[in-house]
Amino acid sequence: MSEALMSLAGKRVVVIGGTAGIGFAIAMLAREIGADVVVASSHQANIDAAMARLDGVTGSAMDLRDESSISRFFDTLGAFDHLAITAGDWDIPIFAPTRDINLTAARDSFTVRFWGALAAVQHACRVIDPTGSITLTSGMLAYRPIKGAPMAIAISGAIVHLVHGLAVDLAPLRINVVCPGITLTEQVKQMMPPERLQASVAPLLLPRGATPAEAATAYIYLMLNGYATGQVLPVDGGGSLA
Repeated sequence: MSEALMSLAGKRVVVIGGTAGIGFAIAMLAREIGADVVVASSHQANIDAAMARLDGVTGSAMDLRDESSISRFFDTLGAFDHLAITAGDWDIPIFAPTRDINLTAARDSFTVRFWGALAAVQHACRVIDPTGSITLTSGMLAYRPIKGAPMAIAISGAIVHLVHGLAVDLAPLRINVVCPGITLTEQVKQMMPPERLQASVAPLLLPRGATPAEAATAYIYLMLNGYATGQVLPVDGGGSLA
């Protein structure tokens, strides 16, 4: 493949959730192939830490729970080319069997992952290049439901269908979604004891978790491929076939 096709030189890439996990890996990879990268997070300390680790990357605080914060972020940002959103609210439990669902928490679980993402897309549309792209994050639970997780499944499915609607409505701006399987971010490793993690990946065709860098590559591909829109890109180690 031509080096030019693998380059984001001259492009400005924004990663909301870019201070940790998959988002940090996206920012790192985009920077490595020439992009001017901006990371956003709700905590300034996390932004400062990410900028210290990523040479040449800039950042700004922005809270997906607060539309005014989102609006200010994009007003200050100015023109850019690609947006990736990986932010999630890990403090709200989304895994519980139906009988144990806290309905207040269930409603709140959509605040960042769905409504926050939609608000970011809406405000980003004012300043993003119409030949650019927006990539959201769902999960393979949208396609491989498991017991004890109806809300996590619902959120994942809602994001996928939101992307389909946005892709049609906002064309020619490209809108896609990545559906990672189990990805070995620090957050996931803290949440899943080793024995549970091993049991979860054992049935996969590739029986291991993805690295954040492997998941990040999917987002970069969707930025680079100017003919990809409305697409759902799984990165699941063959889990959809297992």
